[in-house]
Parts: sequence; C-alpha cells; structure tokens
Amino acid sequence: MISTCPRKRFPRSARVRTRAEYTTVFNGARRVSDPLMTLHWLKGDSPARLGLAVSRKVDTRAVGRNRIKRVLRDATRHLRSCLSGGDYVIVARSAAKTASNQQIREAFERLLRRAGALPPVAAGGTMPPREGVDAPLPLNVPDTSSGRAEPAC
Repeated sequence: MISTCPRKRFPRSARVRTRAEYTTVFNGARRVSDPLMTLHWLKGDSPARLGLAVSRKVDTRAVGRNRIKRVLRDATRHLRSCLSGGDYVIVARSAAKTASNQQIREAFERLLRRAGALPPVAAGGTMPPREGVDAPLPLNVPDTSSGRAEPAC
C-alpha cells in the first residue's frame, strides 16, 4: 500500500555531519547534562542542526542504539521550529538504554529548556479559576484542533 502523505524526513541540512563540525561543537559549546544524555549546544545564526552520538557503551545492540537516535530525531523534528539557531549534539548515556521513548523525549526537552534553546514553560496562576468560568488551557498544551499534534513552543 502506498501512502499519499509526504514523508517528513530529517534532511541533511538539519544534521551535524563531519568530524570537524562535531569537534567544533564539543570544544566551544555550552554543555548541559541529565542522567540519560548530555547536550552540547553551540549557538549560531544558522537554523538548528542536530548531531547524535550513541556509542556501543550505551547499548551493545544496534537496535537499541538506533531506537534512541530515532526518538531524538523525531523529537527534534517536532521542536525544530521553536529551537534557537545553532548546532546541537546529544551524547547518550547508558541509562538511555532502559528509558522509555517518552522519558527520552522529556529528558531531551528538559535539556533544551535548561540550555536556553527553548522558551521556558509558562507557569500556571496560583489562584483557582472563578466559579462558573472555564479555566484557560496552559500555554504549552499542543493545539490539536487543526488535527496536528505539533507541540506549542
């Protein structure tokens, strides 16, 4: 069966690819860590590009390493329009092997917010809504009315 919807690939222009580019990011980037991964971010004027480093120390099986990379690429694809420009390199840690896809996504987004690459999550008010008034939706809830599940920045 052939799908009629266009594929949303991760284009080469959105990737950190060469050894020299990785070295530049590792040497001059801001680094933020989490138990699952470390984010290296080199701020720049160009659109956001992603590089991934998932070694055999993380998971000896290629299937496991590819799952981690696939989840991170997909999360980046959804967040790319919100990201500040520059190069991002994610170095996975061995704890990512046992983490669920959702935990990997949440850790990635948390690192991006801590680094300042994504806007901070808006805090809700401290007062409960008035009686009879519908409570407004939180600012960072994805808008699903258009049929798309793109995250709100």
